[in-house]
Amino acid sequence: MRHAKRLAVSGVIAIAMTMAVLALIKWRRPEGLRLVTGAVLTADTNPQRQRPVAQARVSALAGASSASGRTDESGLFRLTLDPPVPREQSITLKVEHPQYHPFDASNLVANQLHLVRLRPMLAAYERANEKPEVAIANVRVRYTSKAEATIEIASAARTFEFANTANVPCAGQAPCSPDGRWKATLGSFSLEAGPDRQFQNVRVSCLAGPCPFTRVAADNFSRGGQMIRGSVLNWSDSVTYLVEAEVAQHIVSDLVRHAYPVIFERFMNFTLPPGAQGPSIEAEVKGEGIIFPLGPMLRLSWATCRLDARADGTRMYRCELKPGFTFQP
Repeated sequence: MRHAKRLAVSGVIAIAMTMAVLALIKWRRPEGLRLVTGAVLTADTNPQRQRPVAQARVSALAGASSASGRTDESGLFRLTLDPPVPREQSITLKVEHPQYHPFDASNLVANQLHLVRLRPMLAAYERANEKPEVAIANVRVRYTSKAEATIEIASAARTFEFANTANVPCAGQAPCSPDGRWKATLGSFSLEAGPDRQFQNVRVSCLAGPCPFTRVAADNFSRGGQMIRGSVLNWSDSVTYLVEAEVAQHIVSDLVRHAYPVIFERFMNFTLPPGAQGPSIEAEVKGEGIIFPLGPMLRLSWATCRLDARADGTRMYRCELKPGFTFQP
């Protein structure tokens, strides 16, 4: 009987150990690769000419798993393989764009950054019909942004009289003097600055009368604001108080700003901050200053532009001259 119990216990232990080993193997098994990441650029020996290629179609194939997508304005692509593949799995990558020669490569390591450089279909900087190029000179970017400011537009001063008779016993009928002996009055004052205006640096002071026997009882004016209020406790004869303040107004205006793009050969880049509005390009064409509104469609008669809107609100513009134009230093 004891022998049978020992065998049963040994069997349970063996099963438990086997399950533990299987769980450990499963836990240590590396996860499959889902994401294939890379960027598509223009092929050129000069790194400064390797411009990002947007809207290129990218497809990846790894055995029974595949994925496809398009590059964004920075040339970035992220493809999600379904189902996942082992990290050491090789993949086939294909890239197509109507203005570039296609790219097709096999036996690529899936778990790496893939940098694809495409060759343009035509000579990148071919002259249009061999005609003289039109010079674009003195280029700068013009835009507007909201500017907020608070300015002082006036000052305010007004007197308030608080009447009372001195030496009248309080007899427990409030309001009374702080020691409870004399009859007092509690007078209030208020001032309004007007629509869209605020009081600042408010000062309240006793101007005339027996000021030592008065005090400010309620202060709703020190912080300023469109409406200020206060009250004065007087337990002597009549006194006069003076209320002074500056009147300020908050204004919002459109401020015109300028930025200078970075120009390299036939390319022009510039970045606008969050909140920038109405961008336009100021340039001299054949010696004449012209303003070219950029607009939401990014249309220029002499350049092709793309917009890369970033998560922080900044916007990067990438422009390339059309055939027949050149930047003049």
